[in-house]
Amino acid sequence: MFVENKFYVGLRDITPLKQLKNTSLLSYLEDTACMHSEIAGYGVTNMDTIKRTWILLSWKIEIKKRPKFNDSLKVITWSRLIEKFYAFRDFKIFNQHNELIAIATSKWVFVDIEKDRLIKISDEISNKYEPENEAVFEEKDLPKFNEPETFINKIDYKITKNMIDINNHLHNVYFMDIAKEVLPTSIGEPNNFEIIYKKEIKLGETVKAIYSKLEDYHYVTIKNEEENIVHSIIRLK
Repeated sequence: MFVENKFYVGLRDITPLKQLKNTSLLSYLEDTACMHSEIAGYGVTNMDTIKRTWILLSWKIEIKKRPKFNDSLKVITWSRLIEKFYAFRDFKIFNQHNELIAIATSKWVFVDIEKDRLIKISDEISNKYEPENEAVFEEKDLPKFNEPETFINKIDYKITKNMIDINNHLHNVYFMDIAKEVLPTSIGEPNNFEIIYKKEIKLGETVKAIYSKLEDYHYVTIKNEEENIVHSIIRLK
């Protein structure tokens, strides 16, 4: 099943250069994924009834042509692969001229809310999503990478109420906002980036955003205040 959603690039979605922010793009992708789950019967609307929810583990995104203010975008998503505890979801983004401007893939797990544990994804659940064989990247799984051993800069960042999602954790999109605070301004909005989510962050916590550079990649590692827990690693190019 291919699910389609349409978006207009408005004022709140753009940078000072009048181009789409990466955080806004992530929101478009997430909203479209949620639409698919609503159709399948495992979405936000009934999560309190079924006591189940999807948790995002990682992203890989490649922007081929960055959208601008006033563009109209079409986001298409589909379930690509479901293996035991892991579900993979791909995306294509087209502009108003029907040009393919971005591709993305993502990895998810299904969680029992009450017991706070992973649930094996049954054939019944998988069939509701009607998986497709198409993939936007050659690799079956998403890339794995570690935080660099050295760093260039680090900052403290306090988590506030407006950043908390329906699971009472820091919303996935805000990890990129935190990363932007420590990245050099000259980097702007990278067209290629990957995010690995390792540990949830809760309201009121203070985290460390640690910037590193290794070869052609920029890294931001988000850790707890004591720097002994890794919450997320973001790699940009």
